[in-house]
Amino acid sequence: MSNVGLFYVGAVLFINGLALLGRVKGAGAVPLNVFVGFLQVITPTYLIISSGGNQDVIFGASGLYLFGFTYLYVAMNEVWGFDGTGLGWFSLFVAVAAIGYAVVNVLRYQDWAFGVIWLLWAYLWWLFFDLLGRENVAITAYTGAVAAIEGWTTAAIPAFLLLTGQWTVLPNPVMAVLIAVVSLAGFVLAKVRLARRPPLPTAPATSTREGV
Repeated sequence: MSNVGLFYVGAVLFINGLALLGRVKGAGAVPLNVFVGFLQVITPTYLIISSGGNQDVIFGASGLYLFGFTYLYVAMNEVWGFDGTGLGWFSLFVAVAAIGYAVVNVLRYQDWAFGVIWLLWAYLWWLFFDLLGRENVAITAYTGAVAAIEGWTTAAIPAFLLLTGQWTVLPNPVMAVLIAVVSLAGFVLAKVRLARRPPLPTAPATSTREGV
């Protein structure tokens, strides 16, 4: 994935997570979804066209569309009021695909860190499927918390380290373990904190469409 694109994936996951948590109101997350959605469609298209048939480049670029289509889908649902179940079932497709990308990153490239990152994305998009496709509104806040956490642990921070040349300071397997431990600790803490707060009202249509 383009390191610049990955950085802004972190931004949109964080904002969409806050939208699901009720911190970003109404259609406030739509502009960033549009900006990042188009970035994650234009960038892989350019990379594929200019790849010269390099299969590694094409494979790496192909995963970006999963994100670009998701964010554009979120924006269109919010602006035009489409039912969220379509996005939910697309999220299931993304979750399954992400497992495949995780396996390839580990087996072909020996990249354990991005193998873990792809698995974390698979978990997040599974939550989106459960929330939107199955209409399980009870997990709205938890899904938002996971999205906000992953915005930092799987995207913004790794991208910043890659952009500044610091990604290889730790051995790749150690980085993989660190990302997994910090992310999972964040999920557990979010679960505990959410269990202690009063339940949110049943999510209106806008909050179940928004926030991937």
